[in-house]
Amino acid sequence: CCLCLAPTYELAVQTGKVVEKMGKRCVNIRVTYAVRGNRIPRGTKIEEQIIIGTPGTVLDWCFKLKLLDLKKISVFVLDEADVMIDTQGFLDQSVRIQRTLPQDCQMLLFSATFEDAVLRFAEQIILDPIIIKLRREEMTLTNIRQYYFLCENIQDKYKALCNIYGSITVGQAIIFCQTRRNAKWLSQELILDGHEVSILSGELTVEQRAAIIQRFREGKEKVLVTTNVCARGIDVEQVTIVVNFKLPTNQLHCPDFETYLHRIGRTGRFGKKGLAFNMVERHNLPLLRRIEEHFSEYSIPIKPALHV
Repeated sequence: CCLCLAPTYELAVQTGKVVEKMGKRCVNIRVTYAVRGNRIPRGTKIEEQIIIGTPGTVLDWCFKLKLLDLKKISVFVLDEADVMIDTQGFLDQSVRIQRTLPQDCQMLLFSATFEDAVLRFAEQIILDPIIIKLRREEMTLTNIRQYYFLCENIQDKYKALCNIYGSITVGQAIIFCQTRRNAKWLSQELILDGHEVSILSGELTVEQRAAIIQRFREGKEKVLVTTNVCARGIDVEQVTIVVNFKLPTNQLHCPDFETYLHRIGRTGRFGKKGLAFNMVERHNLPLLRRIEEHFSEYSIPIKPALHV
């Protein structure tokens, strides 16, 4: 059996749907989802060969409901492995699962970004790992044009967003906020002004989140306001614009380079061109400059939006 862990419900389901499509050409390959909302009675025997889920639910299936015997897992996959290892809750859950696996279980860790500290930890839990890295000359963000609006406050940022609203609805757009509270406020303001948007954040039920992301994939909504729950791995081919309503930062209020990369990476996919707009308060301009410097080897400069 194969067990795959992902950090969010949305990413687990997306991965599973791809596996299901690939499995149609194989004999008797089936997938089950260990995610919140998929309720399976205690004592049920899991017969599917591939289990894809989030760490908390997988722990419940293994140790609380006794649905899954980890000793029978032969392949263990961590998707978005850097966030799974670098986030304390995910780390504790993932390590608890990993330590219960048989010694000969194959471990696969995937991510577009790996901090050195995270990579060192990964090398500690996998003996003699085979590491496959993208060559520097293959890494590029030049297909994503990046701009910024210099704003005085949140109301100024909102006005700048409204000024480009017609442009962001030409294709599809994702607007990233740093908190659920800001995402809720922004979506309500846009709706009150007559704009059509949907909101996706972690406070919604899994059924609501699934319905929203599906409608967005089908193009029924053009603009999605969200938090970092959609920053990683979510592929919607029609997304042409990403807006950072607030730059991503860590707990020390330093720029979160990896999250920025994953956010803007929701556009410019499948070889297409993309646009990224950053709404930046004047006092946060140094954060943007640090982001620009960090990716300078792979990216073109981030220009003022007045030049768009």
